[in-house]
Amino acid sequence: QVQVLESGGGLVQPGGSLRLSCAASGSAYSLISMGWYRQVPGKQRELVASIETDGKTDYGESVKGRFTISMDNVKNTAVLQMNNLQPGDTAVYYCNADFRSDYGFLYPYWGQGTQVTVSS
Repeated sequence: QVQVLESGGGLVQPGGSLRLSCAASGSAYSLISMGWYRQVPGKQRELVASIETDGKTDYGESVKGRFTISMDNVKNTAVLQMNNLQPGDTAVYYCNADFRSDYGFLYPYWGQGTQVTVSS
């Protein structure tokens, strides 16, 4: 059974930093990418940052220059370093892990979500 476990959310003041961690385990297939998405009530889930196993990264426009994603391909873990957090970053953050089978089928998995609240 595939598990995607997140940790590191919480309450932080504007301008502060948080570090989110994610670990994916239990898949028999090859990990191809991991990422973080966030969602607030009434809005669609949006990309925060993603990283492929070759190191290619992608960031949402609102977090460029403030957030950094990294991955350990061997341990199937990803870390999102969030700096200069602002109230607009308040959301539930979800970790995503994509695996690909030998036949090329994609299997996406999601964590349960972790709350990030930026408030004074």
